[in-house]
Amino acid sequence: MSQAEFAVNFFVALFALIDPVGNVPLFAAATAGVKSRDRAWIALYIALFVLGFLTFFYFTGLSLLEFFGISLPAFRIAGGVILFLLGLEMARDDFTATFSEAADAPAGTGRAYVRKRFERMIVPFAMPLLIGPGAISSVVIYASQARAFGMAGAAVGVGVIAAVALATLLAFLATPIITRILGRIGLTIVVRVLGLILCALAVQFILAGFAESTIGFIRPGVANPY
Repeated sequence: MSQAEFAVNFFVALFALIDPVGNVPLFAAATAGVKSRDRAWIALYIALFVLGFLTFFYFTGLSLLEFFGISLPAFRIAGGVILFLLGLEMARDDFTATFSEAADAPAGTGRAYVRKRFERMIVPFAMPLLIGPGAISSVVIYASQARAFGMAGAAVGVGVIAAVALATLLAFLATPIITRILGRIGLTIVVRVLGLILCALAVQFILAGFAESTIGFIRPGVANPY
């Protein structure tokens, strides 16, 4: 595999897992009532978080999980539980209420308000919704493949992560346009449907985690149907 093929494969896999375009309606719901300039700053903070967090795991790999004695299947199950709770809130139309407390922050500078709002969105929006077990495990796997290229492989991997973070930023900056196209009713429908999908995805994460940690408890075709 050449460095170019490595970069393309890594980008496609990571972009599909993070799915910045598919998460635009969720970002719109999470930042409802926020001014355009503040929403742009929140999008920038999220993109920087994606860049920093995935780069950290790209270089540390499974060492951090091993240090705390956490297996990847356990991490997958925990992420599935959190995603399931998030999906329930979305399906019940309680999704925006998850972030409503940030809007009650005392009046101050715009940057302080943005930081407060971002802190409320780190969990569960930035993680595990954007950066879930799948994205982290993919980063670890591609990091192991990059060792064959030496320092150049490390640089290419960081470049791919930066490109995905930039794509996330651009997608979230386009939120006002998508919001105008869908409207309030359209956004509500999309969020509830995505809530149902997230619940199903969370169950799939949990099944995959149990399949990886047990023998014969979960059929392979159920844990990995496609």
